[in-house]
Amino acid sequence: MKNLLIIGARGTGRELYGFREDFIGYNETFVIKGFLDDNPHVLDGFEGYPPIISSVEDYEVQEKDVFVCALGDPKMKQKYIEIILEKHGEFISLLSKSLKLSKTNQKLGKGCIILCHTAIDADTEIGNFVTMLPGVLIGHDTIVEDYCMFDCHVFCGGGSRIKKGALLYTGTKVLPHKTVGANAVVNAGSVVARDVPAGATVMGIPAQESRSWIKMILQNIKK
Repeated sequence: MKNLLIIGARGTGRELYGFREDFIGYNETFVIKGFLDDNPHVLDGFEGYPPIISSVEDYEVQEKDVFVCALGDPKMKQKYIEIILEKHGEFISLLSKSLKLSKTNQKLGKGCIILCHTAIDADTEIGNFVTMLPGVLIGHDTIVEDYCMFDCHVFCGGGSRIKKGALLYTGTKVLPHKTVGANAVVNAGSVVARDVPAGATVMGIPAQESRSWIKMILQNIKK
């Protein structure tokens, strides 16, 4: 039996613990040992959670330890994952029992977190350390690169490309064959109807860079 440590005891980390019985292998191949978090008081006022054992930097990896990273910010997620990997820690994937995963030419990387009512279609590639919160739908022939974060109810149409470290907030819709660039942020409820540049922050229907929205608002004020 492996001992699972959850990196991050904040919103997403508490969410994972709450869904623990829904994950394949819980109490069969692993149990939850506790959290790693830089703030030892982050669970103050919350009841029913396992302890914060240490910070990521100070933790010494034990023989039966395995890890998942429950941080929403892709850059912070990559930072702390790399710290554990340098200590020769092992990451596992947490997959919901309700996940609908195509069995046709589907690739799923290591260290992924995929919550309930998510569906991943045929001929897709999901990279390492990707997080998908409840209700995500990934269409056929989609490629998702490492460290991406999908909030609840995100839709990616067939043939879309989600580059490394992209963050898609709740209700985002990426139309077929569109690309969200590396480290881009798509705000809640947006519809990606054209490619999003690397590092851009976009919002709206259709999704545009934030400065485009500011320019449009100022033009309307002048009218």
